[in-house]
Amino acid sequence: MSSTPFRLRFAPSPTGNLHIGGARTALFNWLLARHSGGQFVVRIEDTDLDRSKRVFEDAILHELRWLGLDWDEGPDVGGPHAPYRQTERLERYNEVIQRLLASGQAYRCTCTEERLTALRADQEAQKSGRRGYDGRCRDRDLGPDAGPHVIRLRVPDGDTVVEDLVKGNVRFSNGDIEDFVIARAGSADQVGMPMYNFVVTCDDVDMGITHVLRGDEHLINTPKQLLIYAAMGATPPRFGHMPLILALDGSKMSKRNGETSVGAYRELGIHPEAMMSYLARLGWSCGDQELFSVEELTSLFTTQGIGSSPSKWDMEKLVWVNSQWMRSLPADTMAARARGFFAARGWAEHPREAALIACLRERTRTLVELAEAARVFFGDDYPKDVAVMAATLPAAREILTGVVDLLSLQADWSEAALETAVHGWCEARGVKLGKVAQPVRVALCGQKVGPGLYQTLHVLGREVALARLGAAVSLVP
Repeated sequence: MSSTPFRLRFAPSPTGNLHIGGARTALFNWLLARHSGGQFVVRIEDTDLDRSKRVFEDAILHELRWLGLDWDEGPDVGGPHAPYRQTERLERYNEVIQRLLASGQAYRCTCTEERLTALRADQEAQKSGRRGYDGRCRDRDLGPDAGPHVIRLRVPDGDTVVEDLVKGNVRFSNGDIEDFVIARAGSADQVGMPMYNFVVTCDDVDMGITHVLRGDEHLINTPKQLLIYAAMGATPPRFGHMPLILALDGSKMSKRNGETSVGAYRELGIHPEAMMSYLARLGWSCGDQELFSVEELTSLFTTQGIGSSPSKWDMEKLVWVNSQWMRSLPADTMAARARGFFAARGWAEHPREAALIACLRERTRTLVELAEAARVFFGDDYPKDVAVMAATLPAAREILTGVVDLLSLQADWSEAALETAVHGWCEARGVKLGKVAQPVRVALCGQKVGPGLYQTLHVLGREVALARLGAAVSLVP
């Protein structure tokens, strides 16, 4: 690894939402760029015209920002290598392909789909010999007026070696790689839509990309891309192919067993800091540490820490990591994020927001759990059987009546003052606090367990707390 700043990129296809595998790829490339003091580029691979949608592009960029990633160049921020959408770079691709045709590194092929289908069927029937395109048009010297044609790269003899940052050297025999198509059929003076392996290579050359970290599934594409680099006379970036993320049972990830979009985890109340920490540990190690700040990750991350074995997605572990961030994030950050979950339930901002967050953050693991636990503190949106529950508790009427009388005279509604008052009341009557706390909590919240009694009273506020206690007293036999 050089001390020279690196240039890395994340190049998603806007054909769907950002999923966890793509998020990890983006994170690892971003971390390596920031660790080296280099640049991180976002580039949109939208040549799949039927499936690519701008709404997906916007969603992907939104989720990357939510995760905490920023970029130095991209479709929304510009940069010296613009444009950053492939559909806006077609003239550049045509220019490079024309150069490859002129140098003999690529050639036109007029073989029809019917002929290629028959060729594949014959090769399958023979069950021996080389499979794939047979090079029929290799030496026919066809010109642009040859009729409908694709553009193929002329694959040389020998081997192609991928010097992988994760796997070490991986050797491919060029004899197993057919003269592959780099552009679909087009007009006489304009090639058709270029293929993935060509455009990604051309973009990486033009944008000066020095390192590419991506999933294992892309390794099969890498020898083809290295052949294109060689045909262009360009120096390829260093590649690192990361093992897949599997489901907890070792099967391939799917929506059924846990894979979902990053946005769905955000909606579940996962904090971006937790997602970043958890994703970083999926395939990268740094001792036994589980929680990392952004500063720690950018300082520690190198490709040497990327493992060669698949990682497993463990939702319970993610929730545990999130629970640790619930307790450690600044109060104003927690409050700002919780507001969105409160608003989604139709609740206005709470008058004692800071106290509300403080009493719930230690008891909940996600923002959704926090919002559900906060339900009893907003208006009358709490269990309606509160009085019935209170009535079932021993000596409920006597206790609740006494507490109402006590608190009706209480002017200072701080937690400390409430604790002093209730403790004094219990001591004066020789009653254990637990015998008092349970019916009071049930009357206030409709449940026997919950935040501390004095926290609950303080967060509800004097008016609401006394109203709920009074309502319970009136219904207790």
